[in-house]
Amino acid sequence: MRGRRQRQRTALLLLVAALAGTFGAVGHGTSLMRRPELASVDARFGIRGTQAPPSDVVVVALDDASIDRLDQSVPIQRRLHARVIDRLSRAGAKVIAYDFDFLTPTTARDDNALITALRRARGVILAATQITEDGETDTLGGDETRAYARVTVATPNFLPPNARRATIRRLPLDVLGVPNFAVAVARRAGAAIPRDEFDGDGMWIDFPGPEGTFTTLPFADVVEGRRAWSAAAVRGKVVIVGASASVIQDVRSTPLGDGVPGAEINAAAVSTLLRGAPLRDAPGWLAVLWVLGLSTLTPLAALRLQALRWLPVPVVLAAAGAVVAQLAFDGGRILPVAAPGAALLSALLGTLAVAYATDLRDRRHLRAAFARYVPPSVVDEVVAQAGDDLRLGGVRREGTVLFCDLRGFTSVAEHLEPEAVVALLNVYLSEMSAALLDHGGTIVSFMGDGIMAVFGAPLVQEDHADRALRAARELLGPRLDAFNAAAGTAEPMRLGVGVCSGPVLSGNVGSQRRVEYTAVGDTTNTAARLEQMTKAAGVPILIADSTRALLHDEPAAGLEPVGDLEIRGRQTRLKAWTLA
Repeated sequence: MRGRRQRQRTALLLLVAALAGTFGAVGHGTSLMRRPELASVDARFGIRGTQAPPSDVVVVALDDASIDRLDQSVPIQRRLHARVIDRLSRAGAKVIAYDFDFLTPTTARDDNALITALRRARGVILAATQITEDGETDTLGGDETRAYARVTVATPNFLPPNARRATIRRLPLDVLGVPNFAVAVARRAGAAIPRDEFDGDGMWIDFPGPEGTFTTLPFADVVEGRRAWSAAAVRGKVVIVGASASVIQDVRSTPLGDGVPGAEINAAAVSTLLRGAPLRDAPGWLAVLWVLGLSTLTPLAALRLQALRWLPVPVVLAAAGAVVAQLAFDGGRILPVAAPGAALLSALLGTLAVAYATDLRDRRHLRAAFARYVPPSVVDEVVAQAGDDLRLGGVRREGTVLFCDLRGFTSVAEHLEPEAVVALLNVYLSEMSAALLDHGGTIVSFMGDGIMAVFGAPLVQEDHADRALRAARELLGPRLDAFNAAAGTAEPMRLGVGVCSGPVLSGNVGSQRRVEYTAVGDTTNTAARLEQMTKAAGVPILIADSTRALLHDEPAAGLEPVGDLEIRGRQTRLKAWTLA
């Protein structure tokens, strides 16, 4: 029976592992866990914290203060943009990337100033926000003008057309065939573009921090050539010019905060490319192993660990998984978290269900069984000692064994109906059991109107001899009187009790179909012989000298010697005592 239950348990746990692993793999391989996974990436950015600002990318921001200082309205005059381009070019900027879209003509003077400045700077990357489905744009008046100005147009859009507003985390290679702004800038700066990282949703942007992380120069400082602006601040660097003024509203959400200007997001994307795209998804094989490991280890651990001993496993897996995922992120690899986390939770719930249906059910049955013959206060301790096969292993301890037998019950039972006999026997066993359990004894067995109990096993009791003697006094006194009163017989029934202390071998024994607790050995045999000899000795109780020698609290002076008795099965005589 036990073997069949174990096989059922194993099959159920393997099923839980298979289902949890499948759930994790499906969640990882589909969009099922997309939102929580992206949220976990955002959290990892936050835990990593702000990094040192990249030294090779600088932002020139048209902020609210610059608009006020230049006494401009939006859009500002193009001659001011021309002045900024000239100053950046003369300062030796490596790449000038202009995140302003010049679509409609303004005045001839301003338009010509801008086009001329662009031509002098050679190779400015110009943003084109409006692109047709054919990949065409009217930025700067069309292809002919752009060719004269020697500019390259690229789209600063991070999302496909008509896409819902979302947090910017990845960078596309192009949109409608037009290169992405950051990609074009990085390519102009000499960076190798890792095209394989743009598969799927695009390349991860490794944001170094929230708004304000990059070195940012006010637009007005560059226009006016103030001392606050130094050519050394941009020499040999990529300079991205864009708007941060609230009136222009060129802001997006990133993993590290909302309201980040588009120029700073582009700066983060360019910096990521210049550093070789350091933030990447973990290799597919590693991600799958990671998902399957977190998904299946809990039920697999439960195959070896019975009851709830496996419960720390998912806790450790969850904690270790979070730490490893963060360390991997800090090292530039993104391990999946949401799918294996959900699968780990499902594995935990499934394994708990199996444990409830098997281990815990068996232990409830074991507890109910032990509650019948050990004190309620120690039932949990006894069950806790049970092994994985839900048996108490054999242990040798010093203990005291007590046998008691009711004298005269057989003759009384001959004159009663069977139902009355059983009822009377239950009254007797209830009275005697209460006394034994109240003093910490373990009831080993009922043998008709006989009872066997042991003190000091299965739990250690240093005062087992005292407990046994106190229980014996109660059996022979108030408990026997209460039973006789309930029986209402003409002659009161008597009790024979045998008590012996010494080594006791106890544990669960039996077959796969039936298991019971027992205590065996010479001490048990002697206690049984003493109980049998009480009638011949003419005393209600015989106590072995080994028990008297171990008394601490019970007064040994309350005992009187019976003499040296010859015990069947023993080579030497046994000195015995009885109650005075």
